[in-house]
Amino acid sequence: MSDDERGFALEAIGFDDLEGWRDDDPSSLFEAMEACRHHIEETKPYRTGSLGLTSADLLELLRSARDARPISASEARAFFEAHCRPFAIRRTDGEPGFVTAFYEPEIAVSSAPDDEYRFPFYRRPDDLIDLDDQNRPATMDTSYMFGRLREGTVGHYLDRAAIDKGALEGQGLEIAWAKSKVDVFFVHVQGAARLRYPDGRTGRITYAAKAGHPFSAIGKLLIDLGEIDRASISMQSIRHWLATNPDRVDDILAHNRSYIFFREVEVDNEAAGPVAAAKVPLIAGRSLAVDRMIHTFGFPFYIQSQGLLHLQGGKPFQRLMLALDTGSAIVGPARGDIFTGSGDAAGELAGTVRHDADFAILIPNKAAVRFA
Repeated sequence: MSDDERGFALEAIGFDDLEGWRDDDPSSLFEAMEACRHHIEETKPYRTGSLGLTSADLLELLRSARDARPISASEARAFFEAHCRPFAIRRTDGEPGFVTAFYEPEIAVSSAPDDEYRFPFYRRPDDLIDLDDQNRPATMDTSYMFGRLREGTVGHYLDRAAIDKGALEGQGLEIAWAKSKVDVFFVHVQGAARLRYPDGRTGRITYAAKAGHPFSAIGKLLIDLGEIDRASISMQSIRHWLATNPDRVDDILAHNRSYIFFREVEVDNEAAGPVAAAKVPLIAGRSLAVDRMIHTFGFPFYIQSQGLLHLQGGKPFQRLMLALDTGSAIVGPARGDIFTGSGDAAGELAGTVRHDADFAILIPNKAAVRFA
């Protein structure tokens, strides 16, 4: 496939071309790299994206990282300089890359419903099946990766409006109940949450599957309706609009037909981030969600954004990160979602990230020869 056909090209550059590289401290990445190595070797390799980088290409780097375990910023940078070559990701349309951010919300829940706790988080239903080119009906768009199997027939699964109206009640799928339908919706957007029960017990839920319908951003809808100015759109402004327009909440949320199902996971370490799509804990400020149709989990990306200041103490965001997650809205070669951490403070940081950014991918030396 030509660069024009796939919409981007890789350009070999040097580490000195990565603005801010000499000031970065990527030493915190090595624990996650070791977790990625363990997953690839002991569980299964990550799916290869269309760029063509494989888990086998990555393993050389991960094994070297296991043996090196640098403890200082300079040692960590020297490790990547010795074992990788950076490549700028250039969109062929000339447009810059773009970053948003996500976090792990902390939600008050109950293990039983009552007048206060009324809105459930659901486990994956039994009639929700994975789709591929073999079992997907010819009439269904190829973007659908999940469907509903009923009496031997595969079709579209229920959408958000139907589920919110109670279509799954009585099946025993509820994990816990929250106080706010809006809180549940934003956990769906983030893909994970910490749960706080009235007795002080803590839990954690993470993505298990989705209904299959495309993600539709309600922020874009509110812009198109003239309800929020494009320059003011953020998670905070969307939440404020929903809070002040309660009679329109159901219609706005239903616009995003996508619906997320969860699984419970143990809280082994309160300080650790959630386990996301790469099956390793996320690191606040160092984990990136990417388009997994293009990229392969575990690879390092250097992200530089002159306009993104509030994640790095008022300085431009310039940081090496690992691709450890994905998301329905993360589409394109130079599109990323930065994990900011857990809890309300992390949510405040994440909610206003919508910035142009330069993307570079670090490719292990042996594999880099294919792209030079």
